[in-house]
Amino acid sequence: MDSYDANLLAPTLSRGRQESRRSFTRRLSSLSANRSDLFAGPAVVAPPELLERPSNAHDTALAMEMAKHRLGEDDVATPPETGPHTPEEGVQPTTDKFAFAFDIDGVLIRGGEVIPEAIDAMKLLNGQNTYNVKVPYIFVTNGGGKTEEERCIQLSQQLQMEVSPGQFICGHTPMRELAEKYKTVLIVGGEGDKVRRVAQGYGFKDVITPGDIIKDNKDTTPFRKLTADEISHSVARNYGEIDIEAIFVFADSRDWAGDQQIILDLCMSKNGRLGTRSETFEEGPPVFFAHNDVIWSTSHTYSRIGMGALRASLEAMFKAITGRELKTVAFGKPQVGTFDFATRLLQQWRKDTHGIDQPPSTVYFVGDTPESDIRGTNEYDASDRSTCDWHSILVKTGVYQEGTEPQFKPKHTTANVLEAVQYGMQREYEKALKATSNGVSAPQIEDSVIEE
Repeated sequence: MDSYDANLLAPTLSRGRQESRRSFTRRLSSLSANRSDLFAGPAVVAPPELLERPSNAHDTALAMEMAKHRLGEDDVATPPETGPHTPEEGVQPTTDKFAFAFDIDGVLIRGGEVIPEAIDAMKLLNGQNTYNVKVPYIFVTNGGGKTEEERCIQLSQQLQMEVSPGQFICGHTPMRELAEKYKTVLIVGGEGDKVRRVAQGYGFKDVITPGDIIKDNKDTTPFRKLTADEISHSVARNYGEIDIEAIFVFADSRDWAGDQQIILDLCMSKNGRLGTRSETFEEGPPVFFAHNDVIWSTSHTYSRIGMGALRASLEAMFKAITGRELKTVAFGKPQVGTFDFATRLLQQWRKDTHGIDQPPSTVYFVGDTPESDIRGTNEYDASDRSTCDWHSILVKTGVYQEGTEPQFKPKHTTANVLEAVQYGMQREYEKALKATSNGVSAPQIEDSVIEE
């Protein structure tokens, strides 16, 4: 420890507000918590064994949860500044200088199983490192069909650590901002009735699913018959008398043929009314996709097609039938809205915890898909909208195939997420060292994970 200055990555000031946050935040078991529990207010989800003894991940999860609840709430007064503060002796500081953002599938999880290096990567970020500092992190995923709360419970179980909903940004998260604009909407994708609940949780007032429409008119999809479970979750109405104002694909479709047929019917309709046909094919409702990933990483040897392929297919079919172009909108990565939201969240976190109303100087985005993760990070970093340095890191544990040359080149490539975290922390230390010009050699952290 005496060969370098471990304080180089420490925060410039701290506001010491963890105790006040704890009084407003609930701790829930990842084995028993459900979606409604998490909608009841700020919460941190933890494996049962950590409920009574918070781990090093607790403060980051808690602080991000509070930051997300405060984000955009202009009517919430900011607690008074306490000025520069030296952390209490024995309290491990969290750096305010940089942060990490992680894709999930192909980076931390593959085919529902934890990628082994992900556990050690989280240990590094949560303070088990040579620098004796914790690093903030969030999860940015195009995976949809589940609420941020449900993803939180799942990841807490998988990584066996504390996580909060406030750390999650899903592809469909920005769609919540459209709930005030559109009342009656068609929500597509996912398993069973989950997407309806996600949309209702976002504030959409009148949510319709393909199952509802098929239940009303079984001839809508000649080759798809609803199961008994689907019938029980579908709502019987006369959908020929309802104007559907917008279409949202929240998650990957489980029935491409049926879902596309219904979406096409609406796109070719007059003002979103089923059973009608527009003469111009320009009167249908807008179509929004949670993301545009053509392929994604699963437990299969090769990547599988995803929502971006459905989008391309839908646009191609619309043109083949009508001779016109169908313009759809995609959220998620690589769209800038996702990165804007992530930047605002990290800025709010830094303001809450360190009294600095700016995002960290560098955000390391770790992803496995060049076409979305790397492209989005690079393009946002180069844009006028970015207020900090977004640094792209590609890992080889997901979509990327060894020996190929990605169309969108990352700033750095590593074998796995652990190496990505080691690289980012090492780079930050070297930057801080150079800035101080003290001539001390930077430590190597390849073996800096401390076993419990």
